[in-house]
Formats: sequence, C-alpha cells, structure tokens
Amino acid sequence: MRSAVAFLAVAVVAAAGCADDGPGAAAPTVAASSFGVELRAETVQTGLVGPTQIADDGRGGYVVAELNGDEGDGTGRVLHLDGLPGDPVVLVDGLLTPTGVAVDGDLLWIMERRTLSVAPLDRPDAREIVLDDLPFNGRSEGTISPAPGGGILFDTSGRRLGGGELVEGSGVLWYLASPDADPEPFATGFKHAYAHASLPDGRWLVTEIADGRLDAEVPPDELVIAADGDDFAYPRCVGDRTPVGETGGTAEECDATPGSLALFAPQSTPTGVAVAPWNPDLALVALWVTGEVVAVPIDGGGPATVVFDGIERPQHLLADGDRVLVTDHASGEIMALRPIEG
Repeated sequence: MRSAVAFLAVAVVAAAGCADDGPGAAAPTVAASSFGVELRAETVQTGLVGPTQIADDGRGGYVVAELNGDEGDGTGRVLHLDGLPGDPVVLVDGLLTPTGVAVDGDLLWIMERRTLSVAPLDRPDAREIVLDDLPFNGRSEGTISPAPGGGILFDTSGRRLGGGELVEGSGVLWYLASPDADPEPFATGFKHAYAHASLPDGRWLVTEIADGRLDAEVPPDELVIAADGDDFAYPRCVGDRTPVGETGGTAEECDATPGSLALFAPQSTPTGVAVAPWNPDLALVALWVTGEVVAVPIDGGGPATVVFDGIERPQHLLADGDRVLVTDHASGEIMALRPIEG
C-alpha cells in the first residue's frame, strides 16, 4: 500500500422514485424532439440500497457499488449481477462510501472515500489497497472509468488551500496503467471531475461538480471535454472560462483554458455521463439533484436539453449495447433508457 498523500506530493456527493412494479415496469418518458428521439425507460433491477456506480464486468454481467446505508457508515458493498435483472452476490463489503467501481480485464477496482483498491475479479477476498489517504474535498472521490487499451481513470476531488491554489495532488484526473504503476496526471484544475466517458480520439467527457462560493457566488456545474495535459485552472477560473477575482484569476489565464461543453445550474450535481449508443454525437448527463437526464451535443456543445425526468436521483450512466443504464440512488433501482422506435 502506498500513501497517496506522500506520492502525489512528489509526482461531494457520494450518494448524492421510479416504477413500483419491478423489472420491466415503464417510467414516464420525455420527448427530445430537438434530437429526433423520444426515450422510454424500464426498471431492470430492484432491491439495491443506495447504488452509486455500475460497470460492465466484461463477461456479460455487471458489478455495482452501493452505500448500503448512510454516507460514511462503512457498510458499503460491491455486488455482482450475472445479468439484469439478477440475484446480487456480495463481492466485497464493509466499504466506506464506495463511489466508484470498474472492471479492467480481470481486475476489480474500487474507489472508497479516499482509498483506491484492487482485486482479481474471481478472488475479491484478495483485495489490496493501491492508494490510500488520497487528497479529497472532505467527502469523497468520484467514479472509476476503464481506459481504452487498459488501465483506469479516476479523480482526486479538489480542496482549496484558501487562496487561488488547490491542495497539492487534488483536483486532478489521473490515469493508472496497472496496480504496480504510478498514477499519471491526465488533466488538472478541477473541483470534482466526478464522472467520465471516453471519446474515440483519446479525449474524455468529464463532469465538473462545483461547490462553495467564489466571488460570493456558487459556480455552475459543467460538462467539459478533457485532453491529456489540459488545465482547467480551478479555483482561479470557473464555469466557461470565467475569472474569479478573489483567487487572482485573470481573463488572460482563463481564456487559455478549455471551454465548457455545457453549463448546469449551481448544485445540479452531474454524477454521470455517457455517450448515447444511438447517437455518437450526443452526450447524456445525469443531474443528481434535479432528477434529470439531459442531452448535450458533443460537437460544439450548447444548452442541455432534458431527455428524461422520471428518475428521482439518477447517479451513474453506463452505455450498454443499445441502451443506457442509470442507477437511481433513491429507489435502489437500475433503469434502462432506450429510444422509442418509429
């Protein structure tokens, strides 16, 4: 086990009702006429307790992280499902606020409050801590994303020192090639790069969750596209390249940062993002607080359009074949969103 605080010095919402008739029950639909599609939802799994992230196990099944209690209780679990619906099998329990889970090859990765661990998927009892004492925002880190070609992407949530800088090693999106490798910074200058989805050109869709006040206002939440080496310059710059006077931000610095693909109302809390399987030019984002799934054009961005609002606390989004799976933290369900054909 390595202390992430020592290593990184050198180198918000953990959890935050749908159909009551069990798997297969339909929820309300919302037309997305501007995208030429109307979505329908069905419940494909019930009985979970505070599910956070769902991931493909690479074998036709799924792994799901759930709080299984209140945030910080230490009762969190990672479950395995052979399919949807499926009978949950507990792989790991006794976890502290598990917000992230991913499978990369034969490895099961788990993100807790500020601890990253790994185990063989077939031997979860052999779990080992890879990084501990990760810099964070005082609550939690975010999700884990398998990277194309192997390895994972994860974030350390940002924490301010009091001025215009972050605690060293926080507010970073990291790439980790293997359990024995050193984390490599992919992009920096975030408050909380909670959720991510890969794009074919090596860039990533990333949701940015802000909190607190800067220049007496709560910054907006965002969807951005991050490339290797990008610096978004939080807390000197927020929103779409907006300088923050109290932290020394300047228009010159902020204009040099990547722009926002979409802005969301402050405290919307975008905890999930996926590329729509039926339209590779469309990003879907789960807004935890408002209970909406919104669509944003990837090429050029623009105002987010609500495409579904029938889930109380949509948390994680996973593109899965021709559908997008959504974990509902409030109801303990997993929903599947698909376009309504013809």
